[in-house]
Amino acid sequence: MGIEAYQQQNAVSNDPYVLVLKLYEGILKYLSFVKYAMENGNVEEKFTYINKCVAIFDELRNVLDFDGGDVAYYLDGLYLYQIETLFTAGVDDNINSINQVMKVVQGLIDAWKDETGL
Repeated sequence: MGIEAYQQQNAVSNDPYVLVLKLYEGILKYLSFVKYAMENGNVEEKFTYINKCVAIFDELRNVLDFDGGDVAYYLDGLYLYQIETLFTAGVDDNINSINQVMKVVQGLIDAWKDETGL
């Protein structure tokens, strides 16, 4: 599920700053679905939403500007770590790990809003 599909599904603005914010918000939404699936023992749904989160993290990684300095490298590592955490949490049914990823993404949202004035 790339940016195009996400835009079509959610009628997201063409503003790249708004788009990144919407992608972060999409991850949070899907993570809440992951938690719900874990709590209800729905393995298929859990991995469906984990995979959607991973696809968004991958898309965010694809648009990083590595010519812009250290921030892109930091974010790339952070996104990769969240992906690894999600896969492990999915296998182990670890809601605490899902909560940790949610906390990181919420921090990214807050920082993005501060940085962009959104």
